[in-house]
Amino acid sequence: MYIPPFTVSARAINLIAEISAQIERYAIRLEQEDGLRLRKANRIKTIHSSLAIEGNTLTEDQVRDIINGKNRPFMAVAHIG
Repeated sequence: MYIPPFTVSARAINLIAEISAQIERYAIRLEQEDGLRLRKANRIKTIHSSLAIEGNTLTEDQVRDIINGKNRPFMAVAHIG
């Protein structure tokens, strides 16, 4: 049987477990950020496609700006009176 030239202490095992847990938490956070970014991109594409079906000529960038609340010159202000 092979006997390594070192011993593994309980402290080393605990540190390895802690590092592994932190890596997993980081990976989960990255996945959540990617999910949010993908959902937002999908939402913009869906809105753009729905508008195009209705004959609206807004570009995806214009739809994105509207969603993000940017004031663009193409946005006409409707006067209700």
